Amino acid sequence: MNKGQNLYEKAKTIIPGGTMLLSKRPEMFLPDHWPSYFSEAKGCIVKDLDGTELLDMSIMGIGTNSLGYGNHEVDSAVINTVRKGNMSSLNCPEEVYLAEKLIEINPWADMVRFARSGGEANSIAIRIARAASGKDNVAVCGYHGWHDWYLSANHNGNDDLSGHLIPGLSPKGVPKNLKNSVFPFNYNDYESLLNIVENNNIGIIKMEVIRNFEPKDGFLNKVRDLATKKNIVLIFDECSSGFRETFGGIFKKYDVEPDMVMFGKTIGNGYALTAVVGRRSVMEAAQNTFISSTFWTERIGPTAALATLKVMEREKSWTKITHTGKKMQNGWLSLAANHDLDITVSGIPAMSSYSFNSRNSMEYKTLITQEMLKKGFLASTIFYACTEHTDKHLSNYFDELDKIYKTISKCESEKLNINTLLEGPVCHSGFKRLN
Repeated sequence: MNKGQNLYEKAKTIIPGGTMLLSKRPEMFLPDHWPSYFSEAKGCIVKDLDGTELLDMSIMGIGTNSLGYGNHEVDSAVINTVRKGNMSSLNCPEEVYLAEKLIEINPWADMVRFARSGGEANSIAIRIARAASGKDNVAVCGYHGWHDWYLSANHNGNDDLSGHLIPGLSPKGVPKNLKNSVFPFNYNDYESLLNIVENNNIGIIKMEVIRNFEPKDGFLNKVRDLATKKNIVLIFDECSSGFRETFGGIFKKYDVEPDMVMFGKTIGNGYALTAVVGRRSVMEAAQNTFISSTFWTERIGPTAALATLKVMEREKSWTKITHTGKKMQNGWLSLAANHDLDITVSGIPAMSSYSFNSRNSMEYKTLITQEMLKKGFLASTIFYACTEHTDKHLSNYFDELDKIYKTISKCESEKLNINTLLEGPVCHSGFKRLN
C-alpha cells in the first residue's frame, strides 16, 4: 500500500465514512490504490504522501480551484490577512466590500449573506425564502447539499432524489414529519413542475440553472414566469456553475433572473466562502428568523473571494476554462469514435464528465483511473478545468488515454476480459456504506 492508503485505513476506524466529503472517498476512484491524501498542491500538480507528483486531470478540489491550486495573488492576500489577524471581536470590513462587489456583478440584487459551505448557503436560502413567502413547501431540481430540508424528499415514498446526482441517499436521521415538504421535479419537464405547484402550495422553487443538459423550449423563462405569477420565490443554486461561463451566474446566458442565487466553490479558489445574493424584498426576511454562526465572521474567506474575483475579472478565467473544457469533451468523443466506443458526454465544458454506454461502464472507469495513475495522472471520467491546464497537459493526457481506450475496445469485443485487468475492486457509484 502507498502511504495514503495506509492512512486511509486508519481514517476509516476513527472517521465515520473515512472522509468528510463523499466525492473524495478513495472508493469513488480506485479502491485500495488511490493515493487518498496530498502533501502539496500547486497549479494543477498534486504531490501525494509518497512524494509522487501527479497531474490533476480530475476534480480539481471538487471544482473549487478554477484558478489552479495555490494561486499566488489569492494566497498572498490570505497570508497578509493571517499576519494582520483573521478573527476579532469586531467584524471584518471585507464582508462589506465583497457584498458590494457581488451586487455590482448582480445588479438585479440588493443584499447578500455569507457562509462557508454550499450546504450552508442552500439552507440559509431556504430559511430566508420560507420566511419571505410564508410557505413551507419547496419544489427542487438538482443537487443542493446534505441538510434535512433537502434530504427529506426521500421520505416521500421513494428514492426521489436518485435523479439528482446521488442515488441511494438514506433519509435516516431526518425527521419524518418533514415528509411531503420538498418535491423534486426533472429538468426541462415544465409540466411536472406545474403539476407540483398547482397541487402542493409551493412557496419556493429551487433549482440548478444547468448541470448536464441545456434548457429547452424556454424552460427557464417558463419557470421564471410561473414563479412570478404564483408569487413564488425563485432560487438558483450556482454553487457549482457560477463563474464558469460568465463573470457571475450561468443564468446570464439565458436572459433570466432569480430572486436569490447562491455562489460557492470557485468564488474563493479553494478557501471557504459561499454567498447568498438576493432581492431586498426577499432577503430582508432574514431579520425575521435566526441565521447566525461564529465562523461566518472570519476574515480569510471574504479576503480570498475578493482576490479571486479580481483575478477572474482581469484574466476572464471563465473563457479560458470553457475553452479547455470544450477541448476535453471533443477529445473524449474523438477517441471514442476512433476506437468504436459508445460514450455519453455530459455537463458544461468547464465541469465535464462522460460515461461508457456499456454494462461494464464502472469497470472501465476503474481501469482508466488505475492505468492513468501509473502514468502520473489523477484521472477518472470527470474533468474540472482550471486556468493552469495547458494544451500540453491535454496532449499528454490523451496520449495515455488513447492506449487505455484501445484496451477497452478489446474488452467490448470480448477479446479481453476487463475483470482480469483490474488490480482491485471496482469503484463505487452513488452512496454506499463503508464496512
